[in-house]
Amino acid sequence: MRRIWLSGLLLAAAVAAGFLFFTERPLTVAIVQPEHDVALRIYGLGTVEARILSRVGFEVGAALTRLSGDAGDSVAKGQELAILHSAEQEARVARAGAAVTANEANLAKADAAVVRARAVLAQREAANRRQQGLALRDVASVQRAEEAQRDEDVARADLAVAEADVAVIRAQSLDAAAALRQEEALLAHHRLLAPYDALIVARHAEPGTVVKTGDAIFTLIDPATIWIQAYVDEERAGQLSLGQPGTIRLRSQPSAEFHGTIARIGIESDRVNEERRVWLTCADCPPEMFLGEQAEVRITTGNRDSALMVPEVAITGFDGHRGTVWTVQDSRLARVGLTFGARDDRGRVEVTGGLPEGAAIVTSPPKGAAEGRRARVGEAP
Repeated sequence: MRRIWLSGLLLAAAVAAGFLFFTERPLTVAIVQPEHDVALRIYGLGTVEARILSRVGFEVGAALTRLSGDAGDSVAKGQELAILHSAEQEARVARAGAAVTANEANLAKADAAVVRARAVLAQREAANRRQQGLALRDVASVQRAEEAQRDEDVARADLAVAEADVAVIRAQSLDAAAALRQEEALLAHHRLLAPYDALIVARHAEPGTVVKTGDAIFTLIDPATIWIQAYVDEERAGQLSLGQPGTIRLRSQPSAEFHGTIARIGIESDRVNEERRVWLTCADCPPEMFLGEQAEVRITTGNRDSALMVPEVAITGFDGHRGTVWTVQDSRLARVGLTFGARDDRGRVEVTGGLPEGAAIVTSPPKGAAEGRRARVGEAP
């Protein structure tokens, strides 16, 4: 029995010693070191896009007779892209032109009638004056004087009618000219012209196809407006502002780094992905860019001469501004609440306040960390 009790005591002592060794032995931890000249960057993932992109088509419907461009072609402003069958519209233009010519002839005839009516009126006015003078001297009868007055009044009315006819024909001429311009405009709509210096991205129809009003025939972009559209997490988007520089990496050229600047920040965030859109113009991107290609951007939001950058995984209860971290103080672990500021693209957050004097922040607490447990600074396992 004495041997059994002695063996039990030795076993209990060994267990207690082992427990104390594993729970009280100093833990080896790595701490956050101050850094100098820290660049604060935000990561975003996006695609190559064009600010000016147009799907162009005809304002009228007809059969396509000719297409003058294809995907990949560069076209100048005003260059012909496509033609519609226009025989019917050309006939309408000819008919409207004939109406204009007829109105011009009618107007010339009406002007001549006005000249004639004025001549007749002048003759009747002179005759009336003579008859009225003779009647006053009792040389001519009152009846002849009244007839002369009546003839003058009729001639004046005829002149008014002729002048009214001229006004009507002039109005008809304006209407005919407007109708001719309308038909000519519709005829011009049978030719599709490039609205600006553009690059053809896609061709959506072929000759012989009957297209409707507004059907897209080509997709065009202005190659001078190529930029990068990127999505940034809303938690980090508050640091963005116009004009901030950024670096761009294209998926097709992962070893090359290009430089850009924020040109626009979206005023509406994606409600599903909780991301904000930003657009960066590129200063030195390759001349040939491909729409929709994936691009990674890193936007520089600021620099710090000196900063403590804590990995976000080391922070518990982090709400974007405050959180708790493990620290080493007097060779023992302690939990401390800190305030944080800017973030970077490496998953780290800048410490802005709350760190006690002489305390060091643990980058990744090891298993078994507890308040007051002894710790020594070294390389984390």
